[in-house]
Amino acid sequence: MSPDPSAPGRAPRDSERDQQLQLDREQEHVRAVYTRLDELREHTRNRLTQVRRGGAVGTHQNRSERDAFATLYEDRLAQLNSVEDRLLFGRLDLRDGQRRYVGRIGISDAEHQPLLTDWRAPAAQPFYQATAAHPGDVVLRRHLQTKGRTVIGLEDDLLDADAVAGDVVLSGEGALLAALNAERTGRMSDIVATIQAEQDAIIRSSLDGVLVVEGGPGTGKTAVALHRAAYLLYAHRDRIERSGVLVVGPSRVFLRYIEQVLPALGETGVVATTIGDLLPDIEAPATEDPAVAEIKGRSTWARILSNAVRARQRILPERDLRVGSLRLRLRTEDMEEAQARARRSRQPHNLARVTFVRHMLSALAGQYMEKVEAGTEDHAEIVDELRTTRDVRVALNLCWLPLTVTGLLEDLYAKPHRLAEAAPRLTAAERSMLVRERGSAWTPADVPLLDEVAELLGADDEAARAHEQAERARHAQEVAYAEEMLAASGAGGGLVSAELVAQRFIGGGSGLTTAERAAADRSWTYGHVVVDEAQELSAMAWRSLLRRNPSRSMTIVGDVWQTSSRAGARDWDQMLARPLRGNFRTETLTVNYRTPASIMTLAQEAMHRWMPDLPPAPVTSARDLPGAVVREKVANLTGELPRVVADARADGKLAVITAAADRDRIAAALGAGDGLDLRADVVVLDAAGSKGLEFDVVVLAEPQAILDGGSPADLYVAMTRATQRLHLVHSGDLPAALESNH
Repeated sequence: MSPDPSAPGRAPRDSERDQQLQLDREQEHVRAVYTRLDELREHTRNRLTQVRRGGAVGTHQNRSERDAFATLYEDRLAQLNSVEDRLLFGRLDLRDGQRRYVGRIGISDAEHQPLLTDWRAPAAQPFYQATAAHPGDVVLRRHLQTKGRTVIGLEDDLLDADAVAGDVVLSGEGALLAALNAERTGRMSDIVATIQAEQDAIIRSSLDGVLVVEGGPGTGKTAVALHRAAYLLYAHRDRIERSGVLVVGPSRVFLRYIEQVLPALGETGVVATTIGDLLPDIEAPATEDPAVAEIKGRSTWARILSNAVRARQRILPERDLRVGSLRLRLRTEDMEEAQARARRSRQPHNLARVTFVRHMLSALAGQYMEKVEAGTEDHAEIVDELRTTRDVRVALNLCWLPLTVTGLLEDLYAKPHRLAEAAPRLTAAERSMLVRERGSAWTPADVPLLDEVAELLGADDEAARAHEQAERARHAQEVAYAEEMLAASGAGGGLVSAELVAQRFIGGGSGLTTAERAAADRSWTYGHVVVDEAQELSAMAWRSLLRRNPSRSMTIVGDVWQTSSRAGARDWDQMLARPLRGNFRTETLTVNYRTPASIMTLAQEAMHRWMPDLPPAPVTSARDLPGAVVREKVANLTGELPRVVADARADGKLAVITAAADRDRIAAALGAGDGLDLRADVVVLDAAGSKGLEFDVVVLAEPQAILDGGSPADLYVAMTRATQRLHLVHSGDLPAALESNH
């Protein structure tokens, strides 16, 4: 924030005319930067058009080059279009008289002279790191406030009064304070103009290894993690652009809340998902008892699922197999040898099955040849005949069953004897809690288990062949359509084939971006992974994420004070000891920029009473507001809540947070939607659904019900979402820790 205007060394404010002159000078530079942005957009758009006109003709190499250039120009155009808002936000005046403007991307003029320095570049680092105590070469830091392409305000930090240029008139009361007091919109804004020094150090931390960023509510953990992703893509593009960055959030609502941040920072190629959406083609909309989710999250499921797969690899009792007029013997020694060979291949179940079947067919073919006249049958022909014989197919399937991912897990849930066989370490009561019918909807806790099964099974070769056949059939249809089109129109003149037209329609190569290809591929490995609200993840969820990041380059952010999942963390060392073997470094954010001090103090003191064994939380609020906590007892919550909400909405963006069991009833009483659109006039959420979000005003409906229906962490999370005002509205008793006389 800016120094106190009355502090020694601070130049006095000049007249309004001089202030306007400062605005006009900055407007001139802003206009030049936007003019150049428009020129770059037009140039990129023209180059893209030229590449697309080339079509899918020429050699395969030529087509590949055109695809690459088209992707390059598309990505560049998307970047140039995404930085329109607040393109330029800062200026550094240096001791040598140089002025350096800082913005979302780097821009140079036609002569390659810099007009704007990318905020991630080393040259921009002093904008975030310089202080009055350690100014370095910086004498003045200026924040430019813009609306559209117009400069509407200036905020100055004077770091060296003796060295500042004579034409500078100091302005403003502090960019950070202005940002803190700005009204929320239902979408997270980037903090690129107001990154603080402790945040900047974390953002620019090394790519290698696992970085855990811990901090209480409002310390900017999410913003730091997203800005770090953007910084790493800029600073290490050669290492991670092709493999991409994965961002994992706690809910789809949260992902919508943050979806504009990375594009606004010039990055559009990031995959954002939840644990429940991690697998392509798997929907997990169902909910379940937290106790059941906790059981599913235990690391023991890696062994349970391995046992379940191994149980489908069996040695059958010996029997005869009818092959035409012959009878062949299914022999124990053949099955054991085939099974041993398959397991020695160390391939997943469905891939190892190929080895098993090949050896068994060869052994059976040997019996076949012994029973017929030597030399009258070709070995390969015999194997083909055996492969299609019903008795043989049934026997080999029973020995080594081809499995599907969903089928195996559904079997465990639906058949208690299967689960008992695979999971002897679970108690009978725990196994009974997992029982459900086949076809039941998946839950988010099922997804890491399905991912584990997919890893154990590998590709189903039959499914892969079916997919390949479907692709060939689709291509044949496209060619047939192209032939009809050429014949009907008389186009082509013999110079253009139907194959070429079909290829042009469906795309000669993959037109998908890295992010699109990664999101569609379960086995994709990412160059870096960002995990938000990481304290909620189970041991099985960690296995899924680490599988996608073998390089162990991760940014993990969270707060163990906010852990509500029974499978989540109470201690980072304990949670990460097994998946990371303790190999991680930790940074702590200590300043709460969101929550007024009086709200934060109330929430922290309450948590100390509810959970006295929690580790210390060194969090200090940057500001306080008068009357930030309001308590109101009502006779009828549902009847009087509309009035409370109508009055509170005057203070800004509002959310009502309630117990999960009451959410639908209260939303109906307020005429609110499903809580998925955070830009709605009134948003109603349960405590878990509010994780990671912030609002100007939070109306906490019946806090005791939240405490009774969830955990102290749920109520702590709900209390700390407000940036201006917290209304505690209740018809029953308040929790004792929240009473006004506490």
